[in-house]
Amino acid sequence: MALVNKVDLKLQVDLDVSIKYQIVTYCFFNETLISNSDLKFLSELGKAGKIELTKFCTDLVKQNIFKSSQSARNAITKAEKKELVNKENSNKKKIFLNKEINVQSEGIVLLDYKILGQTNESEEI
Repeated sequence: MALVNKVDLKLQVDLDVSIKYQIVTYCFFNETLISNSDLKFLSELGKAGKIELTKFCTDLVKQNIFKSSQSARNAITKAEKKELVNKENSNKKKIFLNKEINVQSEGIVLLDYKILGQTNESEEI
């Protein structure tokens, strides 16, 4: 029988931290590199849900995440290429996080990740 070293960590955090953690975890396991400003805007998008692109870019500038609407748009386009953000085509484009990220951003959120890390020589459990 294999011996498992278990790390059990329980934290209570606000919803913003919870959303960021979900995004970072998704990006880590999908080997998607993001910057700190990307994480901030993706977190804001996670809270906003589906939102009109121009309004969202303006909000990001007001929150000092980006210096201009154009730099916000550039970051959104980069995130779209990394398949983190989706756009809905219409007169006023709406953007939202990719559903595969599965960010939970409403109500009380409990994140329960169970990750088993083992070497190649380890026994199967």
